[in-house]
Amino acid sequence: MNKSKLLAFFILIVSTAIVFAQAGSNAPASEAEIPRSILNNPYYLESVRLTEMAKEAYETGDYDASTEYARQASEYAQRSDAYVARRLAENAFLRAHSRYIWAGSVGAATRYPDAYQTATGAYNEAQDARTVEDWDNVTDASNRVLAALADVKGTGGQQAPPPPSITPPAAGGLPAQYTVRDWKTTGDCFWNIAGRLGIYGDNYQWRKLYEANKEKLPDPKNPNWVEPGTVLDIPSLKGETRSGMWDPSAKY
Repeated sequence: MNKSKLLAFFILIVSTAIVFAQAGSNAPASEAEIPRSILNNPYYLESVRLTEMAKEAYETGDYDASTEYARQASEYAQRSDAYVARRLAENAFLRAHSRYIWAGSVGAATRYPDAYQTATGAYNEAQDARTVEDWDNVTDASNRVLAALADVKGTGGQQAPPPPSITPPAAGGLPAQYTVRDWKTTGDCFWNIAGRLGIYGDNYQWRKLYEANKEKLPDPKNPNWVEPGTVLDIPSLKGETRSGMWDPSAKY
């Protein structure tokens, strides 16, 4: 076997293993399985396409092309892995945020002081990790928030409401929701969010966004106070169809 053929064969085998490991190697952030719409993301699908092209090139004896396709397939598989990790982390944080805010609203700080204190520490860790995009630690800390508050009940014995869930928009579509990020790193506020591509692309539409979400704010009369982790609904401006969560890496 000549050198270029051997190299192509080796890279093809390695990249194929990496690509198809993506379909089952990412552990879910909670008991729920990873949604197929997240797992089969554009990066993963492109890695599969490039892997097939690498195989075809190898079979026809174009070893240089096979090597290059395999290399690109591996890169896209790694991007897919990072995409899934971020999505799972955001989903875990959203669940933790929802449970933590609810626990505070039912007096958990005084009724379950130890559990609430543990949850507060983990929640702060999740926020810090989220600021620096340390997705593994976001997931870990968020899950510790949920574990700490698992036995917390409302004053009438009611359970916590079902947590929200992040789902990506349909391919090529516009998002229906936006998760507010930390102001210090993103500048997220109604003015800036309204101006983002995929939202409205127009800062002056901030009030429509605010009016649709003001009841989610700590002070509904203050549009300048919106907490990180708050999931905003994005109302349609001109009857456009929207679905899923805004993705900072997507092109709208």
